[in-house]
Amino acid sequence: MRHVVFVFALVLASPVCAETPGVLAVRNARIFTASGPVIERGNVVVRDGLIEAVGASVPIPADAWLIEGAGLTVYPGFTNALSVWGIPRQSDASSNGRGRVAAPQGAVARGPEDRPSNTSWVTAQELVQPADASIGRARGGGFTSAVVFPEAGIFAGQGAWMNLAGDKAGQMVVASPLGQLVALRTSGFTSFPGSLMGVFAYIRQVYLDADYYAAARQLYAQEARGRKRVDYDRALEGVLAAPRVLLPAVTKVELERMVRFAAELKRPVVLYGGHDAARAMDAVKASGFPVLVNLQWPERPRQADPAQEDSLRTLELREAAPAAPAALAKAGVKFAFYTGGLDRPQEIRAAAKKAIDAGLSREDAVRALTLSVAEIYGVADRVGSIEPGKIANLTVVDGDWFQERSKVKAVIVDGVKYEPAAEADKKEEPAK
Repeated sequence: MRHVVFVFALVLASPVCAETPGVLAVRNARIFTASGPVIERGNVVVRDGLIEAVGASVPIPADAWLIEGAGLTVYPGFTNALSVWGIPRQSDASSNGRGRVAAPQGAVARGPEDRPSNTSWVTAQELVQPADASIGRARGGGFTSAVVFPEAGIFAGQGAWMNLAGDKAGQMVVASPLGQLVALRTSGFTSFPGSLMGVFAYIRQVYLDADYYAAARQLYAQEARGRKRVDYDRALEGVLAAPRVLLPAVTKVELERMVRFAAELKRPVVLYGGHDAARAMDAVKASGFPVLVNLQWPERPRQADPAQEDSLRTLELREAAPAAPAALAKAGVKFAFYTGGLDRPQEIRAAAKKAIDAGLSREDAVRALTLSVAEIYGVADRVGSIEPGKIANLTVVDGDWFQERSKVKAVIVDGVKYEPAAEADKKEEPAK
C-alpha cells in the first residue's frame, strides 16, 4: 500500500503554507481526544473537512496525505473562549460600536429607554476581517478557532464561533449567535448610567424591558386585531436573540455579587474573569454557571510607582489566580480559558503552563482550551474533540504544547492544513 508522505518544512517567504488534500492522516502520534483517554500511539484520518476515524489501530486510506506522527502530539484544535481576534482596532468613536471603542465622551442619556452604550444587535461576523494579523498569529500558535465578540459598550453584541481560516468571514462562522457580552463600563457618561450602581440598574432594566417586549410581541402575533402594534426595538431584539449572557466577575466580591445578580436575569449565564474563583467557590458551584478564566494573570503594572505599595488583597490575588483553574476542576465546575490581553502564542502557552504548575492536570488544561469551550457554548456536537463526524480542527505539535520548546508543526482547520512558515512566537518589530 502506497501513501503520499508529507515532510514538514518551514518556508520563510510567506506567513503560512495551506494544503487542501481530500484525505489526510496522521500516523503513530500521541492523541489527546479530549472526550476520552489519551491514545499513546494512534492514527487520525480526515476526509472532506471532517474527522473520519481515530484510534490505535485505525487503517490509513491508500489515497491519504500522510503525516508521520512519531514524536508528535495531536490535540483538538485550540479555541480562545472569549476573544476579539480578527476585529481590527479602532482609534476613534465614529464606528458607533463596531470596533474596540468605548462609549463616546460626554454621552447623555435621559434614561434606560435611550439604550445608551448598547449595540446588542451587532454580530462578530460583521466585524471580523479574515486578513487581520491576529488570526494568522493565533493560528501559528496552535489555535484553530475563537469565540469572537464585539467589545464596545455595556451591551457589546453577539458572539460567534469562528474558525481561524477562510477568505470571507462567512466561511469562518461555525455557530452564531452564541451569547451577549455584557461589561460594567461606567466611563464616558455625564449622566445615567455613569456609575457602577447605575450600570447594574441599567442592565436589570434592559432585561425587564426585553421580557415585557417579548410578551407584548407574542400577544400581538397571536391576535393583532384591536391591539396597538409594538414598536420594533433592535436593542431589545439583540438581547432576546442571545442564547446566554456573559457577565464579568474577577474577585471574590464580584463573583458572589454577580451570581446573585444573574439569578434576577433568569437566563443562562457564563461568568468571565474568574481569578478569585477559589475563594468564591461555594457561590460559584451552587450557581451552576460555567466560568471563563482569563489567562492574563494579574501582575503589577510595569509603569507602577515603585514607591507605592500594593494592598495585601492585591498581592493575594496575584498569588492565587493561577490556582483558580485547579480549584474549579476539583469542585467540578465547568470552565474554559480565554487569552485576555495576551497576543503572542508564547505568552498564552506560558500562562496555561502556569495553571498546570499551580495544580491543574494537563488533561484538564487541554479540555479548557478545547471540549469545555464547546460544551459551554453548546456546540460540542460539531467541535472540541477528536471524534468521528466532527469538524476536522486539529493542532499538531512536536512534543507537549505546554512546554516552552515545543513547536507547532501544523494546524488543520476545516480539513485544510496550515504550516507556520516562521516561528509563531517570534517577536514583532517595534512600531516606529
